[in-house]
Amino acid sequence: MAAATGLIEAAEATCNPWALSLALFTYGYAFSDTDPARALDAMRRGLVIAKDSGNRANESILAITLARLEAKHGDPLAALEYVILAMRNYYDAGNEAMIRSPLAILAAFLDRLGHPESAATIAGYAFTPLTAVSFPELDTDFAHLRDVLGEATYESLARKGETMTTAAMVAYAHDQIDQARTELKTVAK
Repeated sequence: MAAATGLIEAAEATCNPWALSLALFTYGYAFSDTDPARALDAMRRGLVIAKDSGNRANESILAITLARLEAKHGDPLAALEYVILAMRNYYDAGNEAMIRSPLAILAAFLDRLGHPESAATIAGYAFTPLTAVSFPELDTDFAHLRDVLGEATYESLARKGETMTTAAMVAYAHDQIDQARTELKTVAK
């Protein structure tokens, strides 16, 4: 957090949208646990800058992190939209390693929404050493799934997800997002 002080102003001085959107991501990430509202504001601004400048790499990183923050501290429907954005960017780019990050965030979120079966299926595809390091809370989230479902059921569902192609997983994830979105809109009424 101390290193983030002055970071945005320094990036603004460069007049470089890549640098500014990345600085806003870094600033938001630094404050994501201690001041989620500040983090959300910074990352939302960064996402707009990345999108407007055509920087899909920064846009995707910001979308993943915004999905994680919105799911925990903000608007759950926005969280789903950010997952979709990151999945689309990585899928269109053919980036099978990075597409697992928004899917891992989605799996944890679906578990919190009370959909452990679909969460475990997605987790089987998404949980890798990269996602485990990027999002350390996933260990706890997915341990919860094991407890709720039981080891045998969790493993069966996770294996199902693990064997899916990227295209099949993305289609499955979109279906689960549509169901969650409908449920969230119903509850909000």
